[in-house]
Formats: sequence, C-alpha cells, structure tokens
Amino acid sequence: MFKLIIRKMIKNKWLVLSLIVGCLLAVSVVGAIPMYSDGILQRMLIKDFERDQEVKNVYPAYTWWNEALHGVARAGTATVFPQSIGMAASFDTELVYECACIISDEVRAKHHEYLRRGDTGIYKGLTIWSPNINIFRDPRWGRGHETYGEDPYLTGRMGVSFIKGMQGDDDVYLKTVATAKHYAVHSGPEKSRHSFDAIVSPRDLYETYLPAFRDCVIDGMVYSVMGAYNRTNSEACCASPTLLQKILRDDWGFKGHVVSDCHAICDLHLHHHITEHPHESAAMAVKNGCDLNCGKTYARLKAAFDEKLISEEEIDTSVCRLFEARMKLGMFDPPERVPYSSIPYSVNDCRAHRKKSYEAACSTMTLLKNNGILPLSKDIKTIAVVGPNADDREVLFANYKGIASETITILDGIREAVPDTDIYYSLGCHISKTELRDDETSLLSEAVSCAMAADAVIIATGINSRIEGEEADPRYPEFGGGDRTDIDLPGLQNKLIDMLYDTGKPLIVVNLSGSAVNLCNADEKCDAVMQAWYPGSLGGRAVAGALFGDYSPSGKLPVTFYKSIDQLPEFDDYEMHDRTYRFFNDTPLYSFGYGLTYSDFDISCKISNSDNIIAGENLSINVNVTNKGVMDAREIVQIYIAPPKTGIKNPNPELRAFKPIFTKVGLSKEFSFVIDARTMSAINDDGQRVITPGIYTIYVGMCQPDEKTFELKSKRPCKLEFEIVSADDLVLDY
Repeated sequence: MFKLIIRKMIKNKWLVLSLIVGCLLAVSVVGAIPMYSDGILQRMLIKDFERDQEVKNVYPAYTWWNEALHGVARAGTATVFPQSIGMAASFDTELVYECACIISDEVRAKHHEYLRRGDTGIYKGLTIWSPNINIFRDPRWGRGHETYGEDPYLTGRMGVSFIKGMQGDDDVYLKTVATAKHYAVHSGPEKSRHSFDAIVSPRDLYETYLPAFRDCVIDGMVYSVMGAYNRTNSEACCASPTLLQKILRDDWGFKGHVVSDCHAICDLHLHHHITEHPHESAAMAVKNGCDLNCGKTYARLKAAFDEKLISEEEIDTSVCRLFEARMKLGMFDPPERVPYSSIPYSVNDCRAHRKKSYEAACSTMTLLKNNGILPLSKDIKTIAVVGPNADDREVLFANYKGIASETITILDGIREAVPDTDIYYSLGCHISKTELRDDETSLLSEAVSCAMAADAVIIATGINSRIEGEEADPRYPEFGGGDRTDIDLPGLQNKLIDMLYDTGKPLIVVNLSGSAVNLCNADEKCDAVMQAWYPGSLGGRAVAGALFGDYSPSGKLPVTFYKSIDQLPEFDDYEMHDRTYRFFNDTPLYSFGYGLTYSDFDISCKISNSDNIIAGENLSINVNVTNKGVMDAREIVQIYIAPPKTGIKNPNPELRAFKPIFTKVGLSKEFSFVIDARTMSAINDDGQRVITPGIYTIYVGMCQPDEKTFELKSKRPCKLEFEIVSADDLVLDY
C-alpha cells in the first residue's frame, strides 16, 4: 500500500526532482509535503485509506535528523541514561530494551508537543540516528563510548534490544525509526575518517565488523542504516555496491532506508576522490542505495539527472523508501489512528523514568579490585573525596545528551549516602594539566591534607567526553582530534594517587571513562578500583550506593583494559590480530567480561540434550547458580565456546551467550541456554560461515576462561565438551 501510494505520487520526473530537493536535502532534511498538502498527495491518501471525511491536515516540513543514543538528545530536558558503553557493562538486554522504550516514549511525547506548537526543526522528528553498533576495536578511538564494546555478539544483542524498544511492537505503525550506524568497518581514527580506506580481509569483515549489523537488520528489523564516512576495501561506505546492495539488501533482505553520515556524500569528491563533482557524488550514492543525505550534495541530483547520470526510476526508489518510513510512523494519518501519538508530554523526564536511569546506572558499576575494604560502613566518621571527576557534572553525561533536570555527582551521592559523615573535598588536580605550577601544587597539597584528616579516601579519576569524542567534540587539542594518543590517566592524576598512597590511608579509586584506561598504578596502590563509565544524570547516587553497600556492583567489562598502547597494533590497522579479547595474545590488566561482586557464587552445568549433535542442530545447556556469599546480589552468567582444534584457528574462546541473574543469599536459580547452530559457527579465511565437525569446548561461568581472570577471581568457569558430527563443514548463509 505504502509503495503504491508513493509511486503514484512521483509519477512524473519534475515532481520527483521537486521532492528530492525537500526529501533528500541537507541537515534539515525535509519531505516536500507542503507543496502538495492540498493537492495530489492529499487526494491519494483520501482515496487509498478510504477516509470518510476530507483530510484537512496541512503536512508540515519534516526534519530527519534526531538523536537518542542514551536519552533524547539536543532537544531540551530529557531523562539521561548511562552512556552506551556503560549499558554494555550491564550485560542486560532486557534493561536496554526497557530504557529504549522510555527513550522512545519521550521522543514521541516531545515530537507531538513540538508539532502542536508548529516547531518542526532539527532534533524534533521520529527518525533516530541511534544506536552506534561499531566494534570498539581500539581504546584510542574517541567515539568508542557510544558503542556496546568490542565483542560482536554482545554488541548485536544489545543493539537488537535497543532497536526493538525504539521501534515499538505495533503491527502497523513504528514508534520511531531506529538507525544502526556507522555501516561499516568504522572505528577511527577520527582525524582521517573522511578519507580513510579500511582494508579488511573477508574473514575479519564477516567475523567482526558485520555481525552486529546483520543482527540488527534480521533480528531487530531496524528500519534505517547509516553509512560510514570512510571507505571499506576502497569502496566509499555511503556509495558501496558491496555493502549497500549485495550484503545489506540482497543477502540480509533489508527493506528500510539508508542515510549518509553528515557530509559523507561530499567526501566522495572532496576527500576520497572517487568522483570529481558534487552531482557525480550524488548520483553514485543514490544509484548504490544511499537514500537520504545528511548534507547538501543531493541538491545536485537535478544536474545529475540532466546529464543522464541517474534515472527517474533510480530516484523514485529512494523517495519511495523515505516516504514509506514516514507513513509507517503515521505522519499522514489522523493522530487518533496512531497509538503512539497519545503519549502525553508529562512522561518526559518523569520520576519513574529517572528511577530507571538510576537503576541502569547501578547495573553498570564494574568492580575491578577489592581487598575487602568495600562496601564501606555508613558509620565511617570522615571521608576525603578528591579528584577531577568527583564533582564534575558534565562527566556524567558523555556526548549526544539531553539536559537533565536533576544531577547527582559523586560528591553529591556520597554526601547523600552518609549525611552524618564529615566529608573533606578537594579537586586534587585538573583533569589534563601536566605542569606543576603553583595552582596545581596547591591542589595536590590540599588533597593530601584532606586525606590525612580522613578515615578513607575516594579518588575520582578518569577522562571525559571533552577528551574522548567525535572529530569536532574535544576541547583539549593535545588529544588527537577526538581520539587519544595513549591510554594513560592524563595530567597529574597518577601523581595524585602516588601522593595519597604515601599518606597510608585506605584508597578507593572510582574511574570515569568511556573506554579502557591504564589503571596499573591504581591497581597496584589502591585498596579498591571501580569503573563507573559515564553513568548518566544520577550516576553519583549509583556510585555511592555501590561504595556503601546499598547493592552489590555486578557490571562486567565490555572492553579489554590494557596496560598500555604498547600492547596494541597501530591504530589505523584494521586487522583483528592482537585486538580485543578474541585475538589478544598478551596479558591484559583486566579482561573482557571481568567484574567482581560483594557476594560469592557457585555454578554447575550440564548439556541436557546430547554430547553428540548433528551439524545444524541446537545445543541445550542447563545451569544452576547458587549464592553462597553474604549479600543478595546480581551476577552475569557467561558462556564462551572454543571450536575444534582441527578447525578454524581462533586463539581464544568467544562469548556466545550471557544472562544476568539476581539471587538471594543461600538460594539457587536454575535455567537453560539454547545455543543455536549459527552461534556455534565460525568464519573461515574465505569469509564463509561454517560449522566445522569435531569436539567443541564450552566454558560456563561469570567471566571468560583466561588466566588473568583466574588470577584475579581464583575461580574458573565450568568446562564442558560436545561433538558436532558431520562429514564436512556445513556452510551457512551470511
């Protein structure tokens, strides 16, 4: 129905070209409805939807660009959830879904309220350019904190849950349109993103860079995909016949629309130099499947048409896809017909939504070291709270953020948690200044004085989204244009730790960052280390709750924490060798999947169907978890699989299932995992997805089965083996 209406609508080429100017243009990308609101389109809608009265709506211009990475962004007050990397640390797909449902409620509420006031500007629409599901392959990448980490399986599961929460479950209408970005093979460097050519092998492409996108398209049914700035194997991502047509549409059956990253189309002639003129770039992108341009280059489609570089039918295809999206959002129907149009504005940033933001922040707290000092007693008499992130509100929010009506810093949260305790506060040092001038020396001395007067010291270290971010975000020029040049704590933060260590007082580090930081010094000298990510507007309350035992922290690292960049390949090398836990051959500081709790869990498991299965069959695993500790707590059960030694050579077992569970002291929970055939497959050197016959090893526990985690937790996962029986490798569809 939608496509039939649109094809009638664009029957002649001049109407097409008029629509293109409005529909495919610029940052304020608008549909050219106003020109025809009392004409062709209105009459067709009346006829085809069999309306019983004349439609009197005047359809306003539409701006396509909106953001909602971890809350409605750039459109005023909204609930601010933890940044995506923190949500990944929760290993909780249901939590991500619930948060996305709230975010999409607020998107809808704001959209309709703005419409009532005649405001159709940028960041007011229903087409959301989130989530970012790129693989966080290198900790130096400034935008990595927008992602769900370094693992394709975890990223895919989190992305699918976010998309389902954003797009809703109505049989007819989409709640919003989610956008999986940036497709594909995109993760820095930021400085060269407009011209970089990411060269990858077929195996790395299909094993690492594409799986999360496939999950979002096939399982999440995402309705929009955003192309990346860079080239992949010499094809510009926003004009790639391989990525956009062969893989996305032919292999995966994608039915939605593709949008370019902002100004990525003009990169074709300005930076990639694969075309010479703007109209050539516009024609190439549309012909290869990029329907919507964030930028101005598609204004040159008329010139491309006149020069016969693109046909009317090719333009029609993109216009159809875009108007179909708007129709699925109910933009041309009476509001009473669209279930989501009745969401009241009062839900925006309401108390229940802020409560969920706090709960989400609690689930992200990741305890990396604890010699028994945590949780702190609330009867403690004095505490020193020091460090550049202790009372910084902006560090809570990360990028692509809304405006929070309530903000709780770490200092605020501690004061709130222990109102009868004397709190001594000092900045300690600035976040990035390295010079030992009078002002910095005074701050360091003040921090030591606070520590000397306290029973324990909480040091809030880390970085912020002014240091790690997008190409145009950072305000500190010494950090590579959004990326970092190293992963050390910047400025005098390690000196601050050293000076506080010399006081002999108990030290607890709370590190805030969206990426792996070298915490070797903190790990060596401090009694406890907790990674708090960018925890959202109420993050300080969640930090305090973990420190004082209101709940047990349960987050797990979605990225490897390295000791230094000396352990990593060159930043612009896109081969996966020695990158992420899946291919890393050295010893990290903290491993992917690692995180402590305040309790102690025992786990047992068994294969419930058969130790021998035929290639293509599912495997069922029964798991029993018992809380043998002293505190009710949440844990993350993780399953890693290693393929046969005679098969594809993967150096390390890979995450293939996970489940958060909450168990009271002394009680057990029993549940099962079903590992499907695709999950047991691997990519060979030719880029084929195959199931190799032979003996597989399964590890079931609360961490990955590496020696570093065993050293830190003193507990290994359960180990099981099963055999896949087949005469040859079973080749699966992509």
